[in-house]
Amino acid sequence: MSERLEDIAVAMVANGRGLLAADESTATIKKRFDGIGLESTETSRRDYREMLLRADDAMRDYISGVILYEETLFQNAADGTSLVDIIRKADSIPGIKVDAGAKPMAHFPNETITEGLDGLAARLAKYHEAGARFAKWRGVIAISNALPSRGAIRANAHALARYAALCQEAKIVPIVEPEVLMDGAPGDHSIERSEEVTEWTLRTVFEELGELRVKLEGMILKPSMVIDGKKARKASVDEVAERTIKILKRTVPAAVPGIAFLSGGQSTEEATAHLSAMNAAHDLPWKLTFSYGRALQQEALNAWGGKAENVAAGQRAFTHRAKMCSLAAKGSWTKDFERAA
Repeated sequence: MSERLEDIAVAMVANGRGLLAADESTATIKKRFDGIGLESTETSRRDYREMLLRADDAMRDYISGVILYEETLFQNAADGTSLVDIIRKADSIPGIKVDAGAKPMAHFPNETITEGLDGLAARLAKYHEAGARFAKWRGVIAISNALPSRGAIRANAHALARYAALCQEAKIVPIVEPEVLMDGAPGDHSIERSEEVTEWTLRTVFEELGELRVKLEGMILKPSMVIDGKKARKASVDEVAERTIKILKRTVPAAVPGIAFLSGGQSTEEATAHLSAMNAAHDLPWKLTFSYGRALQQEALNAWGGKAENVAAGQRAFTHRAKMCSLAAKGSWTKDFERAA
């Protein structure tokens, strides 16, 4: 694998493959495990992630890279093989979540700023040594009729740009993730409001990336789709796709090799349908693919249920979902493929 940032970024979005976001914090994975009645321990977390990473067909054919939580980056599988080596063996790229989470922003009620820049350069050097070749940082943008504020957008965009510059210095491709919350409170915003806020956010993010001399060819954008609030969902698949593409064309330079969407509160099938509609409809300057967490994992988690005898069933569920997302990244997914499965 080439070590050039541009080549790694291109490989991350190539040929209908996309990213598995397996970077849930210990608190988040505990919630997921609670849903299947499984205790979250270092071993159960490792067993679960090892199950996904050893689903050979899924990893080799549909997954270009895996975003890991720090614990997983340094973990070994049950047989002693490092999880990083299992990912590499499938011709997939190991990555790492590096932010320390969105925290309440002083003087900005109901808005957050993502922390984690202190000491990041030293951490990135350690992660690179452990095998990580890309990283992820999520900025969270609240949306309502009154929010976001200019100050919160600017602060989060600046933090994303500082993180991205540090990554590139450490020979790590930054995934820049400004998420306009679909399911944040109150969650009743219209798709028009989502479009307005998404355009404003992306415009500001690319201004800040430019100011901090981030090389656009060596990064990936991970945005939310333009979609109405969780409590107001009525836009059709085509409307979401059209409005999202319109905003991306206005704000994302063609130098960026790829855009890997987050699923952000959408159902598994919604996230797949929207991505496929975008890829089917348009001749685009960048590759559009997926960087899904729950939308890739939920079916596999339920099929596995924390039991060793269900590993193969969990892997089949994961492979099916990864294949559906890959078809969407090529613009050729249809509902019929879901039924056939």
